[in-house]
Amino acid sequence: MRTLVLNATYEPLGVTTWRRAVILVMNGTAEVLELSGREVRASKLALDAPSVVRLNRCVRVTRKHRTPFSRGAVLVRDGHRCGYCNRFADTIDHVMPRSRGGQNIWENVVAACGPCNHKKASQTPKEAGMALRATPREPLPHMRFSAFSGVPHPSWAQWIPTN
Repeated sequence: MRTLVLNATYEPLGVTTWRRAVILVMNGTAEVLELSGREVRASKLALDAPSVVRLNRCVRVTRKHRTPFSRGAVLVRDGHRCGYCNRFADTIDHVMPRSRGGQNIWENVVAACGPCNHKKASQTPKEAGMALRATPREPLPHMRFSAFSGVPHPSWAQWIPTN
């Protein structure tokens, strides 16, 4: 269970564990804005795990966050759909193969199903007679929250911008 952390200004800062969120609340560093509906228990305490917390003091953010590149983040960006045939994808494919100088960057990687990844091998899509459904791009900043936590909790929707 993950918890969304908001700055004092209500802008999303990141995602943490529910345990860390409870510690922030108990220390007076943060307040609970949304509950998950999932009860957690300790030896002398039972409480509803927080889904969204807001820091009481503003944290200065000095730079725009970029979504870190990872296999899991690529799969989330593409909705676990193959970039070639739209079937369920569980692997990633380099559009320009790494063996031919392709880089490990957002703009060169798509989610791919096993059969399409195997068919394309170390060719370009054109050489393999395959077409990309969409041009790969770096995901929008708000997508980093789902990339690190799997499926975002429904209560996060009002706090994470979609543009």
